[in-house]
Amino acid sequence: MNKIIYLDAAASSLKPDSVIDAESDFLRNKYANSGRGVCSRTAWVDEMVSNARAAVGAFINAKPQQIVFTSGATDGLNRVRNILKDVPHPVVAVSDLDHHSARLPWMDAHLAGVADLTVMSLDSQYNIDVSRIPRADIMVITAMSNVIGVTQDVAEIVRAARKKNPNVITIVDAAQYAAHASVDVCAWDCDFMCFSGHKIGADTGIGVMYIKNPEKYLPDKFGGGMVSRVMDDEIIFSAPPEKFEAGTLPLTQIVGMPFAIDNIKSHPADSNLVKYMYDRLAKMPRVKILTRPDAALISFVVDGMHVLDFGVLAGAHGVCLRVGNMCATWIHRALGVEGSIRISPGFWNTIDDMQRTADIIENMVK
Repeated sequence: MNKIIYLDAAASSLKPDSVIDAESDFLRNKYANSGRGVCSRTAWVDEMVSNARAAVGAFINAKPQQIVFTSGATDGLNRVRNILKDVPHPVVAVSDLDHHSARLPWMDAHLAGVADLTVMSLDSQYNIDVSRIPRADIMVITAMSNVIGVTQDVAEIVRAARKKNPNVITIVDAAQYAAHASVDVCAWDCDFMCFSGHKIGADTGIGVMYIKNPEKYLPDKFGGGMVSRVMDDEIIFSAPPEKFEAGTLPLTQIVGMPFAIDNIKSHPADSNLVKYMYDRLAKMPRVKILTRPDAALISFVVDGMHVLDFGVLAGAHGVCLRVGNMCATWIHRALGVEGSIRISPGFWNTIDDMQRTADIIENMVK
């Protein structure tokens, strides 16, 4: 298993030792629930959650009270739709860059007859065309496609959207972006932003939902820890972010978040790895590359070979990569393919990994 070349960071990052050690220590020596008692362990856990929230806030340039812990980007993006359920029949702008989790909640609302969808235009480079931004009540912005791997100018898109409608509510899916570029929600001026911990090296089951004005919205979940007082005819909610965090938090995963953030800051993605693979693949006649040399990942297809067959063969040679439609149906339609092959290196990969992988692919596609 350790001989596998893991090149699927865009699906989920491997975990640095610091994350594994912190979570193991918590489970073995410090575990307790948060907000449920007055013993020393509980006090430590409460402080840990507070410190982790502050670390996430610093990571995205937000205040701690704007940081809501979720189970991941999918959970957060679905919850945003539920939080905004009282917006009367909104026009929702989406794009073909969207992952299913960003667009399907609003497609469901459209099919239910409670929202209208409009699709933002892409330019020739498959970026959201800022010059053709539609008027919308709600706008979903994918900050980086998990197929194209190029950062979008979120701040400019938000500004263009507000020119059309000053009251537009903007939602940013930063699941891919957060692993490759600095997130600054203040510069973006977005209303909501979601990302997953597991893509930046934290554990599965932890994500972040940023809310610019959390006091403005009602919670979408109910349970313990999110109310300060309950009476027969009134519910008084806790202050944000607690009012959005009903029940027990994913504490073990929260422990690892600050360590994942520290690791990704100290081990930024090496663009030379993707560039090397791009140059090697570009010399293979049967390979059609779908991404740019400066993208954070590389997507491609092979003439005469189904992507699933390619994935099986690559796996048999010890290369772990991603094949299929990446839960991104619309961008594949725009590209004119049913699916693609994706190589996405992480902080653990080396140029030797890329050389060995390129050699294997070269032999596979001869």
